[in-house]
Amino acid sequence: MALFGGNRDISLFRHVNRELMRNIISQQVVYYKCNVTETKSNIYGEASTGRVFNEPVIMFALIERSDQSYPIEDQFGPAFSQPITFKFLRDDLVDASLVPEVGDFIMYQNGYWEIDSTNANQYFVGKNPNYPNKDNTGVNPLEDDLDQFGYSVSIICSTHYVPADRVGIVKERL
Repeated sequence: MALFGGNRDISLFRHVNRELMRNIISQQVVYYKCNVTETKSNIYGEASTGRVFNEPVIMFALIERSDQSYPIEDQFGPAFSQPITFKFLRDDLVDASLVPEVGDFIMYQNGYWEIDSTNANQYFVGKNPNYPNKDNTGVNPLEDDLDQFGYSVSIICSTHYVPADRVGIVKERL
């Protein structure tokens, strides 16, 4: 039996993380999930009439900003670039029924960032509970309860800046 990383430890860790994210750090973003079933695509797999998004969800996140750069200049002037990494608690995403995927948008400080990649490899006590290392008989010869230890903490989204006119998300008046 593992000494640390059980249900009580996970509960404490989850509570501290949520309090830290909501009451101390308090950085919020608006998450726009692309609705693939409602988005119509042409024969090339492109959304010719624009993408359809589900209702936006406000989420707490840790935000890691990179420096701004202006790598190229086109007919409209210099292009703006700023990659940002957004880190979400997995429990908050589960509660909001969100699965971050490539192509979703995050609005932060009136700018839009499109998700390029997601990463989910932060584990409490370094253990992924989905892999208890059992043999072909379904038993771990050294420890039989390793599936009850460990916890997947967060999902990290790497993004790039997209100008608002290219996103196609507009506020509608009711």
